[in-house]
Amino acid sequence: MDLSVVVPIYNEEDNIPILHRRVSEALEPSGFDYELILVDDGSSDNSYPALKLAASEDPRVKVIRLRRNFGQTAAMSAGFDAATGRVVIPMDGDLQNDPLDIPLLMERIDEGYDVVSGWRKDRKDTFINRRLPSIMANAMISKMTGVHLHDYGCTLKAYRRDVLEDVNLYGEMHRFVPALASQVGARVTEMPVRHHERLHGTSKYGISRTMRVVLDLMTVKFLLNFSTKPIQLFGKWGIYTSGFGVLTGLATLYMKFFENTSMNRNPLLILTAFLLFMGVQFIVMGLLAELSARTYYEAQGKQIYKIKEKLNFG
Repeated sequence: MDLSVVVPIYNEEDNIPILHRRVSEALEPSGFDYELILVDDGSSDNSYPALKLAASEDPRVKVIRLRRNFGQTAAMSAGFDAATGRVVIPMDGDLQNDPLDIPLLMERIDEGYDVVSGWRKDRKDTFINRRLPSIMANAMISKMTGVHLHDYGCTLKAYRRDVLEDVNLYGEMHRFVPALASQVGARVTEMPVRHHERLHGTSKYGISRTMRVVLDLMTVKFLLNFSTKPIQLFGKWGIYTSGFGVLTGLATLYMKFFENTSMNRNPLLILTAFLLFMGVQFIVMGLLAELSARTYYEAQGKQIYKIKEKLNFG
């Protein structure tokens, strides 16, 4: 199959028939052999009956119903696991993404890219609580991951399915897939896509997600840089901390013998003990993380590298 379109659905009963129609209108003229995977993420309205109706009318529509609301990342992951197309394109179910952009994303994939990320250049959202936090978050994510995109939060993206097989999603990490894919050597690009105002329902996003995004960004940064060598991170800070502890200890001794300052009245003694203790803690944490990393890779038979192709191996 050429293409799998994955759409997480949460309380979008009024949007589902329109979404189905727009995807069909966008993809039928293209000639793609496609499937539309709609994942009901524990909706509490009449979304599931609307999904069942769409599936009964169109054999290309496949429906997955989760037992409860697990969140957008989990719903998207369920759709990715069920997808059979060589290219997987997720999009939102609120009609703000335009299915007419899907053939354009496919063109960029056919140019040789592994990931094509949508950029809502003319975004139809409020500035203070949606666009401004997004601008700040995108700048921070691009800086920390080294994958520079204008719009990590845009759900409309295109992935080669073999790239997604090496990416596991947790938390709110669906927005970081381009950065995680780059870790295994994927070619990533970006293109402007259309964005529409919401017609029905209410937005499930808000500024409260910012803290969760920041925490997940820390996880992604660690995975990108230190997942196979955690001792390089924790050990470095252990050496720095212990070094400062030694310096404060020497200062304490100097003040004791040359300035006649009592050690038990010198706060530097407490700081020395604290820094040396923290230094040992960092190093031990790094060693434990090294053991965990080896268990993760060796117990599952995973490799720390990814091969793109082989020649003349028979």
